[in-house]
Amino acid sequence: MTYYVDISTFRSGNGTKEYPFRTISEAAKVAKAGDTVLVAPGVYREWVNPVNAGTPDAPITYKSVEPLAAHITGAEIAANWTKVDGSVWVTRIGNGLFGDFNPFVEKIEGDWFMANIMTAHRGDVYLNEKSMYEVLSLEDCKKGEVYEESWDKPFSVYKWYTEQDTEKNETVIYANFQDKDPTKENVEIAVRPACFYPKEEGIGYITFSGFTVSKAATNWAPPTAYQEGMIGPHWSKGWVIEDCHIYESKCCGISLGKYLQPYNDNKWLHRKYKDGTQTERENVCQAQLEGWSKEKIGSHIVRRCNIHNCGQCGIVGHLGGVFSIIEDNHIHHINNKQNLAGAEIGGIKMHAAIDVIFRRNHIHDCTRGIWLDWQAQGTRVTQNLFYNNVIPYVKPGDKGGWMGIGQDLQVEVSHGPTLIDHNFFLSDYALHLPSQGHAVVHNFIGGSITGIGIGTNNGAVTLPSARYTPYHVPHGTGIVGFMTFLHGDSRYYNNIFVQMEKREPLAGMIEHLKGNDWMDGNLDVGTIPFEKYPTFEEWDAQFEGYCGMGSEASDRYYDKLPVWAGGNVYFNGAKPMSKEKDAIVDKDHKVTWSLTEKDGKFVFETNAFDLVKNLKKPLICTDTLGEAFEPEQKFENPDGSPIVFNEDYFGSHRADTATPGPVENGTASMNI
Repeated sequence: MTYYVDISTFRSGNGTKEYPFRTISEAAKVAKAGDTVLVAPGVYREWVNPVNAGTPDAPITYKSVEPLAAHITGAEIAANWTKVDGSVWVTRIGNGLFGDFNPFVEKIEGDWFMANIMTAHRGDVYLNEKSMYEVLSLEDCKKGEVYEESWDKPFSVYKWYTEQDTEKNETVIYANFQDKDPTKENVEIAVRPACFYPKEEGIGYITFSGFTVSKAATNWAPPTAYQEGMIGPHWSKGWVIEDCHIYESKCCGISLGKYLQPYNDNKWLHRKYKDGTQTERENVCQAQLEGWSKEKIGSHIVRRCNIHNCGQCGIVGHLGGVFSIIEDNHIHHINNKQNLAGAEIGGIKMHAAIDVIFRRNHIHDCTRGIWLDWQAQGTRVTQNLFYNNVIPYVKPGDKGGWMGIGQDLQVEVSHGPTLIDHNFFLSDYALHLPSQGHAVVHNFIGGSITGIGIGTNNGAVTLPSARYTPYHVPHGTGIVGFMTFLHGDSRYYNNIFVQMEKREPLAGMIEHLKGNDWMDGNLDVGTIPFEKYPTFEEWDAQFEGYCGMGSEASDRYYDKLPVWAGGNVYFNGAKPMSKEKDAIVDKDHKVTWSLTEKDGKFVFETNAFDLVKNLKKPLICTDTLGEAFEPEQKFENPDGSPIVFNEDYFGSHRADTATPGPVENGTASMNI
């Protein structure tokens, strides 16, 4: 059956084409498996709560009749502004508008949220579709000063401040609109905590297609908490979120994340006696006991969405995103306000990305591009374009901090296998890898590799604090064991490394970061961070003659794991590790590259591909890469079939040999 929704209709009908519903929520109460809900253009100010699930063969489809013309928003128009002083205005809102959830009372909180940076409300004020900057006093609102940490300094002077008038039961909002008149502009405030999100778990097999979604008062979404988003499947299976425009979530745009564990939610925040990593381990084990499995959870698809200007993440997930595909999305300008801080920020932040494929995404201008944390196993990051995912400017003398620097891709405390192939990594810091079990194949890498050999302890000063994390049965959620990290177990084949200019004063942070167990600040491009790691032969020799008990004691079980490398090309002073026997170090040519936007397309220009076109290397395949050490799992497809790397960044076919880098027949100028 097909139901129709049209906000412009005079009176809500029965959902037929002739007499459509006025709200999507009305349709969401009656739509069942196999039904379609068609939504006419207009602004829908509601939290749509789907109450029925589809089935694998008969999903429920919610579709905007005109692409992006049906707009679901968590905001309401804010009118009745009165000038206070200069460019500062005030509005008073009766708290009856908010019901039992007032985002201008509720504050952002959660594990790993750095509330010392900003005591932020979940509410927000939007000027012409863009969120203004909250301050904590009316005086600061009146000053309207530039927020130096922002990546968008010119807009950071637009401030707001809120307080409660308890006698009148009103929310009072002051706002510095600078040169704007709020009575003539589009001014809105966040009211609802979600836009399209089931209140109950298990509402699976829903397709959500072609909507614009914006401006919800979502909360911080750490892995140890119920993870909220403007859109999300809420602990179910088989959603498709496609062709949507998603922006201005207070924290997260899409959540593929964790359900509410009532007695284990943000436990580290509220009960400090156990280490945060221990509460995380408890979260994983509790989910396992309560039915987390491939049969019930995950297998979602997020594709062709434009996601931007969210405070924490474009897409977030823990446990609930397993076996999913995230492809062809444009994710950009995430956490650019820099008013929210903590260890859960990125264009995509995914814990337990088991058999998740991230492909053909365009990720830029984020505080970190993709951050894969804990249990990245069977994960593949392929054919993506990353750039400008490192802090754009640093004040002279700024000592910085690892949390706010950013990288294109971070894989943290995961045992692998994690496959990273055919990507363009163009930020200063390309890969941050405090983990093991990687294969990095056929990439163009213009930034450095950081975090090698560090970042897997948890910050104790004098006592051991190793982070033991789970690893799983291949292609499943069953936990095989927990282990800390030996580091290494990495493979680098057929990549192009190009040393970019070391940007000052970013380079000046390196000395300050020496000895830091989280970020080393390395800006040297290439495999050089693995200089002290053994080859397989050196590592294997430790076990020669070993016969169990009675053998001579050694560090063989706790030493660094081996690193493999071959077929890589190094330009502009990029450095290979000395044990890489066939490294091609080109000292005769200067490689240049640039990325520009022309007519909505991104053009990559370089002379590198001309310099490598005659370098033919054997095809890399699953057998070449072996298996990740701890889970003893091969670098293979989610269905267990082997991979042959005979398709490049564009999907073009390779024959029996391959050219280094992501493109087989690269030209001097290409749309990528």
